[in-house]
Amino acid sequence: MAELHDLTALEQAEAVRTGAVSPAELTEHYLDRIERLDKTLGAYITVTPELARKQAAQAESEAAEARRDGRKLSPLHGVPVPVKDLNFVAGVRATLGSAAYADHVPDVDDHVAAKLREAGTILLGKTNTPEFGLPCYTENRLAPPARTPWDLERSAGGSSGGAAAAVAAGLAPVAQGSDGGGSIRIPSSVCGLFGIKPSRGRVSGGPVQHDVSGLSSSGPLARTVADAAALLDVLSGPMPGAPYAAPSLPPGESFASYVSREPGRLRVVGLPSPPVPGVELHPDCRAAYDGAAGLLRELGHEVDEMELPVDEGALGAFTKAWGVMATVYPVAPEQEELLMPLTRYLRAEGHKVSGPQFAEALYTFRAMGQLIADALLGSYDVILTPTLAQPPALVGSLRDDADPAAEFAALAAFTPFTPIFNATGQPAVNVPLHWTEAGLPIGVMFGGRYGDEATLISLSAQLEAARPWAGRRPALW
Repeated sequence: MAELHDLTALEQAEAVRTGAVSPAELTEHYLDRIERLDKTLGAYITVTPELARKQAAQAESEAAEARRDGRKLSPLHGVPVPVKDLNFVAGVRATLGSAAYADHVPDVDDHVAAKLREAGTILLGKTNTPEFGLPCYTENRLAPPARTPWDLERSAGGSSGGAAAAVAAGLAPVAQGSDGGGSIRIPSSVCGLFGIKPSRGRVSGGPVQHDVSGLSSSGPLARTVADAAALLDVLSGPMPGAPYAAPSLPPGESFASYVSREPGRLRVVGLPSPPVPGVELHPDCRAAYDGAAGLLRELGHEVDEMELPVDEGALGAFTKAWGVMATVYPVAPEQEELLMPLTRYLRAEGHKVSGPQFAEALYTFRAMGQLIADALLGSYDVILTPTLAQPPALVGSLRDDADPAAEFAALAAFTPFTPIFNATGQPAVNVPLHWTEAGLPIGVMFGGRYGDEATLISLSAQLEAARPWAGRRPALW
């Protein structure tokens, strides 16, 4: 007999709507799994059982009223959805993955947290993240490392590693994450999930933490395309004060509606070569890319292949911007020693960047976006690349506390593809189509035109139907 965590998020929501399952039952089921399994997995920094039970009771009352009155509910009403610990939830500790913020409790919701509350979802807790979300692994001084449940010796990636570990191991049905350089797509790849980095401005980062660089966006991590699309519907929408706004869907449309729509015959351009100097693509990642290209052709899509030029200027611009963004979290001088070596290194590098240099980096991003729009997406509908250049990494193997400059270079070599779409603002998704002989997931990435998450969702749903992945279960499940 299936357990509650075997149900998709949308199946859970339907069970809540009909009264077959209560939000309280779902909440207790997940809290029990977190209690039993998370010491091994490292998915959560903070668990919020009292708040979760209070929200579950309210959600059940609202569901009962809706059944009585014949009213519709939010697509994820009563479903547990954890929030990444880079995001604020009023009254709940927000550590930002840093010992310097270990006791920080905000008094305001981020817009994503407010939208999740309004949608009737249940907060199980705050998911694990590296300090300030800077590296692409999830290791900090506050919690155990986040591990992929497919191999507990290996990292869950980052910086939404806790969110990915929770969903992949059945400690949450879906999760909110954020992505400034690949931080949804990287952990989705190494944990065998579908993840969406939305278009710039699709999801507000406010009201406190607007990203002036335009690199970062919140988005969903899920086991199915339909679950991710439903969560994107919940998170999306213009908010007061937001510096960017993605084009709206046509009136009456939702991202969820595109899951059941055929994408039509698409023109796809494949870019398999890493755009970072000296980086080689691992054979397993090449196999995942080749398999995806072959599947696209089987489904009737046109697939061409090009070489993406190696661009040291783009890498330099991203490094400057990343350093500046590392400085935005205030840390008292006497607490600097609490920071991780990589954080201290990046903050020091960020302080060296002048205003004109930062502006030049942002102009480089905008020029890159224009170039891709003109040169590629004028002729093609979708871009295909590997998500990562290497398979899931062993816990600790990407860290180099003695030489953080070398560590940052190694991180760029691990994930040379994902930052492109943060720089350009385009939407991008990780699709889990490939597993190695050793049972490790290897994702591929699709990027679309700015504002066109809908095409990526339709295409991903078609690929999911052709090569289903949600039935795969890690041993920890």
